[in-house]
Amino acid sequence: MAYITGGASAEGCVFCSALSDPEAEPLLVHRGRTCFVILNLFPYNNGHLMVIPNRHIAALTSATPDELCEMMELTQRAEMALTEAYAPHGMNMGINLGKAAGAGILDHIHMHVVPRWSGDTNFMTVVGQTRVLPEELPVTADRLRPIFERLNRR
Repeated sequence: MAYITGGASAEGCVFCSALSDPEAEPLLVHRGRTCFVILNLFPYNNGHLMVIPNRHIAALTSATPDELCEMMELTQRAEMALTEAYAPHGMNMGINLGKAAGAGILDHIHMHVVPRWSGDTNFMTVVGQTRVLPEELPVTADRLRPIFERLNRR
């Protein structure tokens, strides 16, 4: 419910809350120095991750060089981890800035990393307002955490 009712302020931001709320802990995959990786609570596909700055910022223009660098490094690790864990045929990666661009959380920038397979059921969301996920989020998190830990030691 917090995801749906979250406001635009840092106090009501679902991403800011995720860093301190014990209920969000099962979704957290990795904590970096300036950014973190979390499973999307409403994923398009299994393994749908988001890379998010710890700091509540709305645009890349507000990010520090360290935040920008870690955001891309963690996106790269997400690609590696998802490839190892799920062997997708491709990936969608992107940032939606602003409501007109499709941002669900308007004031806290985040990079989506979505694994894709030829013939996957992603179209179900558009056509049938239904999502088909064969794996529960806690299982996905347990699958990805050790890979991120190993990649982080490199």
